Amino acid sequence: MRIFVPGRLCLFGEHSDWAGEYRRINPLIEKGYTLIVGTNQGIYADIKPNSTELIIRASLCDGRRYEPFRLPMESNTLKCVAQEGGFFSYAAGTAYQFLTHYGVGGLEVDNYLTDLPIQKGLSSSAAFCVLMVRAFNRLYDLKMTIRSEMELAYQAERTTPSLCGRMDQACAYGNRPILMIFDGEQIDLIELKVSKDLFFVIVDLGGSKNTQEILRRLNECYPFATNTQEQNVQKYLGSISSEITRAAVEAIQLGDAQLLGALMTKAQAEFDQHVVPACPEQLTAKKLHLLLHYEPLSPYIFGGKGVGSQGDGTAQLIVKNQSSQTKAMEIIQRDFPQMQALQLTISKLPV
Repeated sequence: MRIFVPGRLCLFGEHSDWAGEYRRINPLIEKGYTLIVGTNQGIYADIKPNSTELIIRASLCDGRRYEPFRLPMESNTLKCVAQEGGFFSYAAGTAYQFLTHYGVGGLEVDNYLTDLPIQKGLSSSAAFCVLMVRAFNRLYDLKMTIRSEMELAYQAERTTPSLCGRMDQACAYGNRPILMIFDGEQIDLIELKVSKDLFFVIVDLGGSKNTQEILRRLNECYPFATNTQEQNVQKYLGSISSEITRAAVEAIQLGDAQLLGALMTKAQAEFDQHVVPACPEQLTAKKLHLLLHYEPLSPYIFGGKGVGSQGDGTAQLIVKNQSSQTKAMEIIQRDFPQMQALQLTISKLPV
């Protein structure tokens, strides 16, 4: 069987998934609103069952292949490898969850192609967990819904040292925009319809960031704010972010690229004001801001912002049309050779 799972781009509402979960402790915290979409890039694999082992043949986005990775389908071994972290921890964590909940056999996964940038805020780890979950689900005919696949992929990733929130695994829904609302332990998910094609450029900034450090510092602002800085983080991840995200939902359903661009620019400015001071070493993001304010791009884009946990990982730009998408990518590749530009198109659904 062959499976493809895309990455996940958080268009608006980064960090509000885990922030909204703190409502179960402090009900004064606002609900989290996150607008996400699957990328056009992802992870491809051929899969087949194996009665006793988990075997992974993995490829990186630069074409390199890992040596085959083998583990017995044994609970303690899988859990230990998952908790160690590293590339194969996600596969081990997923296998551990399926062995615990369903008592299944193993898998052979030949991940023959990956064109999704790794560790760049596009949920490559979540995509790999979803791919593994879908492989177990289909090969062992477990009849899980997409929502169930999402939940088990989240549990699998949390078996590893990852501090992921619950929006990452929405890549399970593919290339359609999704609004997720986080209210304590309650999650609502609304699939959106797009009336016009929307064109984006996703840019791997060629920089570095420490997502775990960003998450650690921002989580210190919860569940109760004790100073102005913590209040500012809660304000942005609450009322400011939810207002912008809900406006973006309307814009994306109308296919209003210009309004989406203005909202992205506003979201980035508010993030810089309210959140960056809580973790300036990781979030000041010179490469991100250089790109967002690069004058030769301005005739082709409506706006842009950081992606995922923010920092110098990945940027997103919404462009005016398909030809502007091509031109913007050419400018980035010419003037920022250390960066990698990818296209994303959110297509109008056929009537």
